[in-house]
Amino acid sequence: MDMNNIKFSKIFWPAMTAVVAGMVISAAVWFCIGASILSAFNVETIKVDHDSVLVIDLAEDIADSPRISALGSFDSQTMSFSSPVTLLEVLGAIEYAAGDDRIAGICINPSGSGGVSAATLEELRDAIERFKLSGKFVVAYNDSYTQGEYYLASVADAVYIEPQGELDWRGLAVEMPFFRGLMDRLNIRAEVFRPTACRYKSAVEPYVMTRMSDENRMQNKALIESMWRTIVDDVARSRNLTAAELNAAADKLSAVMSADAVRLGLIDDMIYEDEMEVVYDCLGVKAGRDGLHNKISLGTYISTLAAGGKPSRNTITVIYADGQIVDGDMEADDYVFGTTLAGKLRTARLDEHTKAVVLRVNSPGGSALASDVVWREMELLRESKPVVVSMGAYAASGGYYISAPADVILADRLTVTGSIGVYGIMFNIGNALSSKLGITFDGVATSPAANMSMLHELNATQRAAITKGVDKVYDTFTRLVADGRNLPLDKVLEIAGGRVYSGSDAVEIGLADANGGLSEAIAVAADKAGIADDFTIYEFRTPPSELEMLIDLFTSQMASSGSLGRLSQSQFAALRQLIEEYPFIATDNGIQTLLPQRLDFMQR
Repeated sequence: MDMNNIKFSKIFWPAMTAVVAGMVISAAVWFCIGASILSAFNVETIKVDHDSVLVIDLAEDIADSPRISALGSFDSQTMSFSSPVTLLEVLGAIEYAAGDDRIAGICINPSGSGGVSAATLEELRDAIERFKLSGKFVVAYNDSYTQGEYYLASVADAVYIEPQGELDWRGLAVEMPFFRGLMDRLNIRAEVFRPTACRYKSAVEPYVMTRMSDENRMQNKALIESMWRTIVDDVARSRNLTAAELNAAADKLSAVMSADAVRLGLIDDMIYEDEMEVVYDCLGVKAGRDGLHNKISLGTYISTLAAGGKPSRNTITVIYADGQIVDGDMEADDYVFGTTLAGKLRTARLDEHTKAVVLRVNSPGGSALASDVVWREMELLRESKPVVVSMGAYAASGGYYISAPADVILADRLTVTGSIGVYGIMFNIGNALSSKLGITFDGVATSPAANMSMLHELNATQRAAITKGVDKVYDTFTRLVADGRNLPLDKVLEIAGGRVYSGSDAVEIGLADANGGLSEAIAVAADKAGIADDFTIYEFRTPPSELEMLIDLFTSQMASSGSLGRLSQSQFAALRQLIEEYPFIATDNGIQTLLPQRLDFMQR
């Protein structure tokens, strides 16, 4: 028996199978891309018909900021690239629709699976309120409503639901997991470093406690009660109900069934979706030859809008700080790299056409060092031109640190902000490795503090150094907030301690100047720069790579009707370069927010 032949067969045939499989998969991918390219030549340009109804279905992700990488929008379940729209695009489209003779009105049909935060819902709702001033109708229909969907839909002139549908109206709650019991079982120890005053800084609690501290329970209760008041007050005003009636419905779950929701006044009527055509008829909208009314989705409508007119030499630059704040100089979705953001602010500062800057902050915080790098550039920017901060869903901890120097801070009422505090945490897994796996460590060092790591318990010198660093950061943080907000330091220390606040409460205690969204922030910036009658908005975006340009080509209007239009010469060049340089399509994944709790009332 020839052992060499046997070994060769064992190696060769599996390798050959892998190569063939790879070629087949690669061919399939490029076949799909090629088919998409060919179809692009035969699709007509999207046309908005007269008497069209603009449908806000939340099918698209409404992102706080433009995505950094098109690769991050790949959905592995559908094997396709999504096409999120930005909040600024959405607000602009709704404002444009108010004066667009082709748009008869709006239908809020929040049945899509796109992502949207509570603060974004608030800004979307406010935009629809402004749309109603045009005299055009706004109606809402859905099979069932989550609380978030209903909060948005309640702004409509009339709200409809499927006869067997349900309304999720039950209030807000916060829950967070605690890992102390698991860590005890695994023999892992966490050592926390917090200034004594930072008793509300709760991100460390899951590792050292089994339940919320009294301070954490109090701040979270105050937070959700403030946010719930905002939601209830908005719904009560739109639906001509009282806050007491809405709270009673939530307490007793008495509006869950559609018939009960109609009886209590939260819903206007129970109808089937096809009966919405009758509603449009009654509103004076002309139907097509097939008896159906023209409808256009928000994503499609946005794709039809092109910047018109001569651009102004006066520019308001919108810069985004969206994600966890980290050290370094690069770009990635869900991260704010301190050096990179500082560079964008510096570019805006040195640009003669930029007359004012709006920094949109949607961040739970992160690195103290990176936050300080950004803070310095914010200070320099404010010396040369107006700077307005617009707070999104989160502007907490480091997110507030970088906001403090602004001339004006506007926060959505449903923003989570504050958390002026700092902490450090060190994990000791050495005992776990020894007791559970039998792994031990030994070594030598030039000094008693040199071996500081997760493998050893901290000694007194190491603890003292970490404590000193944490105290220094907190002292700097509170002092910078006092200077930036023109508040006495004692006042800042009173409201700091790591405590979080709603945007509504932040205005009352002086951490924000007023409640308002991105549109209001741009208006304030234009007014402070003296260019309210003549300005252009510029979004600071990272130039896409060749691969991302191709993906954008196929996804920018995919959410509408698949319309892509013809390829331009530059797009052909990008495609050719892609084929030459990229043998496969890569994807990346985002990260979770740093905050230990999330408020999400869009989920069913």
